[in-house]
Amino acid sequence: MTFDAIFVPAELRAAVSDRAWVVGMLDAERALANAGALAGVVPAHLAGSIAEACRIELFDVAAIVEDGRSSGNPAEPLVRALRAAVGGEAAMFVHFGATSQDIVDSAAMLVASRSLALIIGELDGVASACAQLAEEHRLTPMSARTLLQQAVPTTFGAKSAGWLVAIVTARNRLASIRETGLAAQLGGAAGTLAAFGSSGLDVAARYALELELPEPVVPWHTDRTRIAELGAALAVAAGVAAKIGLDVALLEQTEVAEISEPAGAGGSSAMPHKRNPVGSALAVACARQVQAAAGVLCAGLVQEHERAVGAWHAEWGALSIALAYAGGGAAAVRGSLEGLSVDAARMLSNLELTGGAVMSERLAGLIGRDETNQLLAQAASSGRTLREELAADPPAGLVAGALDPASYLGESGALVDRALAFYREER
Repeated sequence: MTFDAIFVPAELRAAVSDRAWVVGMLDAERALANAGALAGVVPAHLAGSIAEACRIELFDVAAIVEDGRSSGNPAEPLVRALRAAVGGEAAMFVHFGATSQDIVDSAAMLVASRSLALIIGELDGVASACAQLAEEHRLTPMSARTLLQQAVPTTFGAKSAGWLVAIVTARNRLASIRETGLAAQLGGAAGTLAAFGSSGLDVAARYALELELPEPVVPWHTDRTRIAELGAALAVAAGVAAKIGLDVALLEQTEVAEISEPAGAGGSSAMPHKRNPVGSALAVACARQVQAAAGVLCAGLVQEHERAVGAWHAEWGALSIALAYAGGGAAAVRGSLEGLSVDAARMLSNLELTGGAVMSERLAGLIGRDETNQLLAQAASSGRTLREELAADPPAGLVAGALDPASYLGESGALVDRALAFYREER
């Protein structure tokens, strides 16, 4: 992953690294040996020797990956190295009854589970920041913008509440997948568990318990729905984070200047005065990476018979990218929102840029749509604002404060309260 340190926190980079995948494969081999011993198909003392040898410090990760070129996967060279490390009679029972995909898929599930814990932590941080902003600015008026044009008044709290509900929903989907949507993989050469004889189902159940992963109904070598669902959920989470980041960048534009990110980031190599919206840029970039990777993972749903020709192999890098960049995007937005400065006075000032036209919906409700349109046309032709036009010739039915944005916030406060209640219930 090029320049990955710019986009992805160190802990998450480590969680999806080649080393992390090999650790997962060793965990799978250890679980397989232990499950075999518990089911009576592997001598217990030999299983102990295998388990003892499943330590990452005994293996050269780079060499295993390089050796994997000839077999097309990293499990085959790892199994050879593990057999050499174990030696003796125990080597006969290394990888007993499994196929390479069992070990790599189970490692993928472990990598996913461990990475998801970090991603969910970042999303929790984003949610907490959104909740704080929603509560603090429950009734802070600002202009809502549709198609990038001022629409009607809203509140910054309501905007933050929208962010909050979206991020919590995306976070909860990932948490649900982590809890029940992942699964151990053990099927043997073609998914029948034949090598274990009549103990196949027993070994598979014990294997899942050893890995602390759900046991699937059947082996899923070419049923990639759980991988596709994980990819889609990561793309949604990254997309939600990027949406927040984009809103922040738009509100931070020089001409808008309604908010500002914490100082200290965003320097320009050419223009000393600039503070670029770096967190927003990283979040948007991360989302595009995740969405592309999710496309690869979803494309993997189409596979041949009992083992794929290439589709399975394409998943490994895509899954690491999706996990890493989903977490990176969340971390970037979290950094932007924590310590965000909100300029309520600037928000009010921007609401006045239309000279009262931002309140035309309310005015139409008071004096009628046709008369409001006529007033707007008169103001345009005379060069006056709507506010000035009304002051010159107040129509019947006009009430005091009709053009006050703070008087036309709808249910913004109640919606903020609902979002905060949802957030607290879901925590």
